[in-house]
This record gives sequence, structure tokens and C-alpha cells, in this order.
Amino acid sequence: MTSGARNRPLKLLFVQTQAEMAGAQEISRILGEGLAALNHGGEAVFEVEHLFLYRKTAAFDAMPGAFFVSRERPSGPLALAGFIWRLFRMMRERKPDVVLTFQHFGNIVAAPAARLAGVPRVIANHVSAPATISPAVRLIDRLIGRIGAYDVITANSRQTWNDYQDYPATYARRLVLVPHGFADRSSNLDKKTARSAFSLPEDAPVIGSVARLHPLKRLEHALQIMPSLPECYLAIAGQGPDAERLKSIATELGIAERVHFTGEMEPERVGDFVAALDLFVFPSVAETFGLAAVEAAQAGVPVVANDIPVLREVLEVDGRPCAALVDTSDIAAFSATVAELLADRDRGAELSALGRMLSKKHSREAMIDTYRGLIEGEGAPAQAGKTSFAGAASTNA
Repeated sequence: MTSGARNRPLKLLFVQTQAEMAGAQEISRILGEGLAALNHGGEAVFEVEHLFLYRKTAAFDAMPGAFFVSRERPSGPLALAGFIWRLFRMMRERKPDVVLTFQHFGNIVAAPAARLAGVPRVIANHVSAPATISPAVRLIDRLIGRIGAYDVITANSRQTWNDYQDYPATYARRLVLVPHGFADRSSNLDKKTARSAFSLPEDAPVIGSVARLHPLKRLEHALQIMPSLPECYLAIAGQGPDAERLKSIATELGIAERVHFTGEMEPERVGDFVAALDLFVFPSVAETFGLAAVEAAQAGVPVVANDIPVLREVLEVDGRPCAALVDTSDIAAFSATVAELLADRDRGAELSALGRMLSKKHSREAMIDTYRGLIEGEGAPAQAGKTSFAGAASTNA
């Protein structure tokens, strides 16, 4: 499937579950932006639109080419039926050549709708950690993947790819490893100016995190180390269902005056926020990639992250970790690691230098090129029992 054969750009429709600033949405945004910028002989190769199943925040209200199936998450049988009908109708009206679905609900809801609407190619993307997916959703995904609702299924890390290796061959043969690329979050602001922009203290040590405020991000562990770091401030950027609980914990611990919740943040401001930090902390227990930690490390800010397999994978360069990895549920060990790294400037500089090399390992251009091939029908697995490692070093049989 090539745009040249059709004498017009291929129409791509990206489908996300909810509209909010989070890692999966950021990946689809920069991927769509990169694909839309491609041209051949001065003509656009792809025409890109983004469809969100429902609106959670105002994050994408002004984004060109962004649409919502529903302004709210549907609840109840009648609302769900109306929602599915609108999704089907919107796909029929837009007539995309390729639909790319993201997250578990995006995959299991939008892929069947795309097939019913006559979309010739569907690429599903696994960007939800297994801990966030219910058994019922996993069962539906497994079933529709086996019967061909997806032409290709991408995984964004080897750890995520490994999570699907016990699936039937008719599902597994569609899997392709496409490591995430990301936007450079380096800022032009110096630390003093960046701190002023976010009302952070100029002279005190400041640690921080960027995350969706969800229980699986375990941001309470970042709060719990603060009593043992009395001179330190904590800044948390993001929104989500765990916000009020986290604020209550800060109050209970007596640290509320040293904790700053900035709320949801536009991608363009994330780099400035990270520039204000002495250290980035990432205690999450459920990731498929850990985009925020990778972005912070590449921006040159030392990172302390939870020691889980996927973060070990993505936060290393040439076999060397570019973050301090620790069991962040061990509050004493977490606190000690943060204190040591704040005090050890040489170690911080070493991690910073390694982190800046992540842009080569997780290349945005390589991700865009790989997706272009998958969209145009190149590089997808063709035999049962074969799994492709697109953009990776090897192919696994």
C-alpha cells in the first residue's frame, strides 16, 4: 500500500483511548507529526488525523486534525451503543487507508470498528502495561488478534514484547518490536529562570517527576522520602485520579509546603520543567517504556528510577545504566540513593553524559521510518511463529 500508487497521500487515522497529556498520547502525537512531515517530490506522503475515544482533559482541544467520539467516557448500555455507532460512522466518513490504534481499549474497540468500516490496514500498538489491563480485555485482545483484526501489532520495548510470547502463533506472528523514539526535551532556560517559571525555590535542592497521577506510578514513594530530606523540595507535573490522595499524603507527612503540584503540562513546557530540577525521580511499577524518565535522562538531568526490567532496558547505553536504579518501595534505600546522588556531583555528571546518548538508542527518526514501512506493508511478519524486530538488531524466530 503506497501513496504513489494512489496519486494522493495515504490517509492515516490514529486512535487513542482518552485525550490527556500522557506517554502514549505523546508518542502518537510525535509519530503523527513526523509522518505528516514526510514528502515525496514536494507532495505529502501521508494525511494524518487523530481520533480520541473520549475527552479527559483539554490537552488536545486545539490540536489540528483531532476529533473526539465522545466528550465523556460512555457509561451504561445505551451510551455505549451510541458511542460504538458514532465511532463506526466517523470511520466510514473519514475513509482512512490505515488505522493505528493505541492502548488496550483503543485496540479492542477501534480495530473491530475499523474492519467493519472497511479499513484495509490496521496497526495495533501495545503501549499499556499488563498491570493496567483487566483479564477480560486481555481475552478480547487475544481473540481478535488471532482472527485478524490487526494486521500488525507493535510492542515498544523488548520487555513488552516478552509479555506476549505465550500467545498463540496466529497472534504472535503479527508482533513487531518498534522501540519508541522521543522528542528532545533539552531546554534553553538556565536553572534559575526555569525555577522562576514554575515558582520553585531558587537555592534549595529540587527533585521532581512528570507522570500521570495514577496509583501505579507510586508517587507516594517520592513523597515518603521527603521527611528524610528536610532541605529538599519536590515538584510533580501531571494530572490524574490519584491527585487528591497524593496531596493528602503530603499533608499527613507534614511536607505539603515543600511539594509543588503543577498540574497537566503541554509537551513544549516539559523541557523547561525538567531544567528546573536537580534530580528526576521515577518510582513507577508499571511501564511499557517509561517515556518521561527517558526524556529527563536525555535532557541531562540525573534520574533515580525504580529497578524494574523495562526501565533497566530503556535506561542503559552500551550496557551501562544511565540512571540510578533502586527498589523505590524501600523508602530508606530510595531516600539514601537520592541523597547520595544530590551530594555526588561527579556521579550526577556521569549519568547526565550517558543519558544524553539515549537519543541515538531511541531515535525518533528510526521510529518514524519503521512505521512508514509498516503502514506501506513492508516488514510485517509473514509466517506463523516468526516475530519481527523492526528497528532492532535481530529477528527472533
